[in-house]
Amino acid sequence: MNKLICFAAIITIVGSCSKSSMPPPPKHGSCPKSSTPPPPTIESVTIGTQVWMLKNLDVSTYRNGDLIPKVTDQKFWVGLSTGAWCWYNNDSATYATTYGKLYNWYAVNDPRGLAPTGWHIPSDVEWTTLSTFLGGDAVAGGAMKETGISHWVTPNTGATNGSGFTGLPGGSRDNRGGFGFIENDGYWWSSTEFDATDAWSRYLGFYGSLLGRYSTTKQIGFSVRCLRD
Repeated sequence: MNKLICFAAIITIVGSCSKSSMPPPPKHGSCPKSSTPPPPTIESVTIGTQVWMLKNLDVSTYRNGDLIPKVTDQKFWVGLSTGAWCWYNNDSATYATTYGKLYNWYAVNDPRGLAPTGWHIPSDVEWTTLSTFLGGDAVAGGAMKETGISHWVTPNTGATNGSGFTGLPGGSRDNRGGFGFIENDGYWWSSTEFDATDAWSRYLGFYGSLLGRYSTTKQIGFSVRCLRD
């Protein structure tokens, strides 16, 4: 009889230990927490009827996840007819955080999509809509430029940033593969083709309030700003 009592006690202890080692069942209606982080918040500014990204684009993949080639070699950049990006002067430590990436127009026009979901690269007409709302090309640039000389060279004429666009002088990479105009000028692509070799772009300079409109060789590396769909 004593043996039976001891054996029953052992079973009770083992069973109790096994039960306590298992996680409690989920409460009714609850779901396990996802380990996937939420998508980053994209800062934006509303100007008239348009919602613009507040910063230059800084992505290294197309919308479908395919990598956009990073091209540092000068000669290779010149020969491209497909999408690519680079940092200004190939120097991410100095320029990446402030100015974002420079893209050729082939990346802008790639059917896989350069802009994140819910956004797009502004067309030439959409850039004109922005300019018109700010009073036209002759003065719109002043309302779009960051004030002061923290990033722009002096005198940064006409800069008020009245629109909140906060345009910065990110410079460019030319069609010979060289870099120039950092802190002097900012350039942004449109999605609109001019002809087989050129596409429309916009420009801000340190010396005035102009928002310039130019057709530019597609191999050139410019900044990109996106519009909300």
